[in-house]
Amino acid sequence: MINVEDWAEIRRLHRAEGMSVKAIVRRLGLARNTVRAALRSQGPPSYERERKGSIVDAVEPRVLELLREFPEMPATVIAERICWEHSIRVLRERVAELRPLFVPPDPCQRTSYRPGELAQFDLWQPDVDIPLGYGQAQKLWVLVGVCGFSRFIGAWMIPSRQTHDVLGGHLKVLSQFGALPRMVVWDQESAIGRWRGKEMSFTAEFQAFRGTLGIGALLCQRGDPEAKGLVERANGYFETSFLPGRRFEDVADFNRQITGWLVAANHRIHATTKVRPREAMAEDRGAMLAFPPVLPDTSQRWSMRLPRDHYVRADVNDYSVNPRYVGRRIQVRVDLDSVVVTCEGTEVARHRRCLAAHQSILAPEHSRILRAMRAEEAVAAEPDSDDVEERDLAVYDAITEVA
Repeated sequence: MINVEDWAEIRRLHRAEGMSVKAIVRRLGLARNTVRAALRSQGPPSYERERKGSIVDAVEPRVLELLREFPEMPATVIAERICWEHSIRVLRERVAELRPLFVPPDPCQRTSYRPGELAQFDLWQPDVDIPLGYGQAQKLWVLVGVCGFSRFIGAWMIPSRQTHDVLGGHLKVLSQFGALPRMVVWDQESAIGRWRGKEMSFTAEFQAFRGTLGIGALLCQRGDPEAKGLVERANGYFETSFLPGRRFEDVADFNRQITGWLVAANHRIHATTKVRPREAMAEDRGAMLAFPPVLPDTSQRWSMRLPRDHYVRADVNDYSVNPRYVGRRIQVRVDLDSVVVTCEGTEVARHRRCLAAHQSILAPEHSRILRAMRAEEAVAAEPDSDDVEERDLAVYDAITEVA
């Protein structure tokens, strides 16, 4: 079974580069049937390997101290300083992973882009409290994307920086583009991935996301904001031209306002390209990839048995479920806007996602069902009424006379 990274790369090479199965086999050294199976599959492989400890873990703090003072110290000299008695190979690999933490980043960046080549993405936090309901408000995050060639901007506010919310917002912005750039550029975001030594390490969820879409991905080095200067400038543009003087009722109102404002913003003449981004986007979109028939599922899902109180917890809130399904196994799905609960394919609860904290959401129909169930239990608990025999009054008269 191949891992998620190979699966994603196979689909990228086929969709973005147009490579045949035979060419992919030669490029990656995989079996032909493995490549075909990856292209036919609608989802990533589920195999996961647990990370095992290493004998280098015990000496890593001492290695970090030496590299902090002498970033270019060779691994063989480090082995001598720490009295390393094991294989030099495993120590050399760990030193190669840790050394970039103390080497200044490369300040170089690309300044020109081909149509459809890439788009840069980032999370921007507006300095404004968004009402969440129940008297609560909070500063939330906006996922921003900018196409490299056309400078077309997309944006969408998301409830949190959790992986499923970030990827859900990512898909929203890509849908605003109308097509898929061949490469997406991200900073080191916990929901996306990070650099480990000299290699980029993406999260399994993002690998599945980009693999389903068939696009490539690139992570910027730490402390190198110039590598995604387009989206950084877009964030500043929001701060100066969109945000001042605005008030927002909720997240939905923010998204309505920013998408409406972007229509005008993308129609302005760009200061660098001297072209309107909306007009240049036609050429940009023509070189991009089409969306696949099946889009990636960015929702958070889990399965559980419905407890006696007929509520499920998502984030820090409780949502009611049809109480007639207590004790049965249910499936919960949480996306950007809703919380949906099903049982064996039947929808048993649907709520608008609550962004306020520590709330219990009871649907009116669930309350009615609960009252009906209690009434049914009360009727079932009443004792059965016995028929009383009706006797002739003459019997009582006879008894009286005998006495």
